[in-house]
Amino acid sequence: MTHGHDGGPGAPPVSPAPPARQHALLAAVIAAIVALSVAIYVGVAADDGTRGRTARAAGHAPPGAAAPASTGRWVGAWSASPSGAEPGTRARGLAGRSVRNVVHAGIGGTSARVTLSNLYGTTPLTVSHASLALADGTGTAAAAPGTMRRLTFGGATRVVVPAGRQVLSDPVRLTVPHSADVLVSTYSPTPSGPVTYHSQARQTSYLATGDRTEDSTGGGYTPTPYWRYLSALDLLSNEAEGTVVALGDSITDGATSTADANRRWTDVLAARLRTAAEEGRDVPRYSVVNQGISGNRVLTGGVGDPPDNPSALDRFDRDVLGRTGVRAVVIDLGVNDILRFPALADPDAILDGLRALVQRAHARGLKVIGATLMPFGGHRGYSDAREAVRQEINAAIRGGTVFDAVADFDKALRDPYDPRRLRSDYDCGDHLHPSDKGYARMAGAVDLDDLAGAAPAQL
Repeated sequence: MTHGHDGGPGAPPVSPAPPARQHALLAAVIAAIVALSVAIYVGVAADDGTRGRTARAAGHAPPGAAAPASTGRWVGAWSASPSGAEPGTRARGLAGRSVRNVVHAGIGGTSARVTLSNLYGTTPLTVSHASLALADGTGTAAAAPGTMRRLTFGGATRVVVPAGRQVLSDPVRLTVPHSADVLVSTYSPTPSGPVTYHSQARQTSYLATGDRTEDSTGGGYTPTPYWRYLSALDLLSNEAEGTVVALGDSITDGATSTADANRRWTDVLAARLRTAAEEGRDVPRYSVVNQGISGNRVLTGGVGDPPDNPSALDRFDRDVLGRTGVRAVVIDLGVNDILRFPALADPDAILDGLRALVQRAHARGLKVIGATLMPFGGHRGYSDAREAVRQEINAAIRGGTVFDAVADFDKALRDPYDPRRLRSDYDCGDHLHPSDKGYARMAGAVDLDDLAGAAPAQL
């Protein structure tokens, strides 16, 4: 319905326009509405949940450096939760150094973008150059020929990441096959204070002196065991329609898995989903991203501001709800709440914390699969009292009062002759963390059908 002009009380009447002018005016209004709707749609699609990740940028890149031409959906191909401030970097950060992170893409795509993090920085982080490329094989800092791409941020090559913030790059065109290793390199010319990092990568990355972000040979780079500044790699993909986020502790982080081999249980789960889709099975076409932090707990975080190793309750919005295209969550947490509590942990408090995570996921329509807690008999922290707490938590999880569905990791990996312990071939040797075979067994215990659908409606 259209309205005439209302000039307010006492305004003179406005004569109606002739019919021809009315038709022309109506057509112009419709055209404007359509144009505005398209602009709003494009703006929302481009934001994809990243609005608010701000940065100042300068030094514009050459035309045509970005702008994906392909169709598809943005999904998470890899991620790592910032776990704290790297020791020894408080004064200068990594000024004058190039960081070349190596990350494994669990899904394929035709364009890529990254998230850089300064969450633990106390001063702005200046990144004057950044690049993305495919690795030229395993265990190398060299880029595959023809794959080096300069990253930009709002069209500029230079970006300043405020302390406590993250920034999302512009997309770049690059065909990334599934299971490819991707190199993401950054150079910081000035001191930045504490470096935001992920301490248990199980993946060799690289450092170099000077700006070597676009050095395809990998010359001058030396190995390092950490991921720095980089917290996510997204791909524009036709292979996946959403992302599964795995939230956990060192067992999800892949501690004790073979380094540079991508044998975390999340890696195996991603391969299972991809294979099932290729075989034409009616399962969700999802990627998987790993938000595990070694030592993580449901209820308690570390020290600092922000705290190192924040609790699951504190980091849930950042590490789950903030991930690109998230559709489902798998939670495997609680063991450290039992083992690291100075007295005897309260199972009801741990269960209430897990339920609070589920409620927040449900508020976003996300389905939540919860894992039972695996045995730790033989570990130095074991006691019969702590075993009783684990059993009480597992009984509630299996009883259906915590999660939407259950991945029974305990049943899958325990020793049938001594259920308080991991089966010997699933045990890495410390009686807490799985072996590579154990991690594969964990992935096999997730029912792919349970990942489908959405959370129950909130009434």
